Amino acid sequence: MNQLKGIHHVTAIASSAEKIYDFFTNVLGMRLVKKTVNQDDIQTYHLFFADDKGSAGTDMTFFDFPGIPKGVHGTNEIAKTSFRVPNDAALAYWEKRFDRLKVKHAGIQKQFDRYTLSFVDFDEQHYQLISDENNTGIAAGTPWQHGPVPLEYAITGLGPIFIRVADFDYFKEMLEKVLLFKETGQEGAFHLFEVGEGGNGASVMVEHNTKMADARQGYGTVHHVAFRVADRTALEEWIARMDAFGFATSGYVNRHFFESLYVRVTQEILFEFATDGPGFMGDEPYETLGEKLSLPPFLEPKRETIEKLVRPIDTTRSTRTFAKE
Repeated sequence: MNQLKGIHHVTAIASSAEKIYDFFTNVLGMRLVKKTVNQDDIQTYHLFFADDKGSAGTDMTFFDFPGIPKGVHGTNEIAKTSFRVPNDAALAYWEKRFDRLKVKHAGIQKQFDRYTLSFVDFDEQHYQLISDENNTGIAAGTPWQHGPVPLEYAITGLGPIFIRVADFDYFKEMLEKVLLFKETGQEGAFHLFEVGEGGNGASVMVEHNTKMADARQGYGTVHHVAFRVADRTALEEWIARMDAFGFATSGYVNRHFFESLYVRVTQEILFEFATDGPGFMGDEPYETLGEKLSLPPFLEPKRETIEKLVRPIDTTRSTRTFAKE
């Protein structure tokens, strides 16, 4: 069985494509590598923020569904997304940066022997930075070379994904027996699971929580998390495996930038399995990634209609110089 290779991407919902572009570009210093639309809802932007090269395992993406209400955090949700930074010193830099830019945060803390810094955005979407100081396992990505954050402190990819569940026994069994994760640590109600080479880029932290009410999806919450598979052959193995276990799945889906399978692992939680390639540079050069509205081939004939549905967002950065501060 081709094991999962780690976290591929996280997709969340924002109240404003413009505001999330500003936050990820100017505050977090992550690179917009693709500006496209939701392939199933063409009036909705789909923005991809990643490392310098748009590497698998480094990107967080956002939908801005028109008219959607604010989400409510609770149990039975993908609750928080982590981003990797090089070391503990980077967290001290980020704490000062957040204070200066008035980003709400919880201060530097420690969990499972790793220092972290939790924070929220304007929608109260939950994130944390996690130090790679003593990390082993999946390699990190490459920080955005021309962004506003000094390279020695910059974000290099996705870290552990937090999932809060009421039925922990079921979720543990699903992770271990179906997805082939291994539990590697426990601190109170939090359980650490790792897959493949492990480490920050291949971890899920599951909180057993029966006290909170069920979460309700909306802006400010995560839509789904995707896990990496090597290629189409590995994806087909996972399609067959999830079908054999009786899960409701999407079957094979070609997302153009990668190939996918969507699986509803609980009534409330959606997982995706996504191939590492082909990636984001097929229709744009490295220098101007994310600057034009990129459409997959099947939507290209509808470009004129789509451009009327989605308001223009200026994402030009190749002509800008960001001061690293």
